Amino acid sequence: MRSRTASCCCGQLRIEVHGEPLGVGVCHCLACQQRTGSVFAALAAFAGPYAVTGAASEYVRTGDRGASFRFRFCPVCGSSVFHTEEGDEGAPVLVAVGAFADPSFPPPQDSVYDCRRHAWVQLPAEVTAFARDPT
Repeated sequence: MRSRTASCCCGQLRIEVHGEPLGVGVCHCLACQQRTGSVFAALAAFAGPYAVTGAASEYVRTGDRGASFRFRFCPVCGSSVFHTEEGDEGAPVLVAVGAFADPSFPPPQDSVYDCRRHAWVQLPAEVTAFARDPT
């Protein structure tokens, strides 16, 4: 089974995941825009188990539908690396695609909160866009 390692910019915080992503998507919600400092977040979902090395700072926020998400980022360089949903032990871990530093990483299949997508951001035709979160 293939493994991949994602890390922060300075390399202090790492997560190793196994297998192919369950899904890859982009999120245009305003919280993701503020969290990443970009106009969208690119995320890949992986089933457990996974291994984390290094120290992480954490931030918990509540999404539009009431679920809470725990974001982990490097306390040294500030890079956002991964997050999980609170209270759902079986939920996949969501890893920032850019943290893999792999230009050959699979492209997104889905785009959520497309209602908040910047007009100049163009997505490939095969990406399924949802005005909000479909789940």
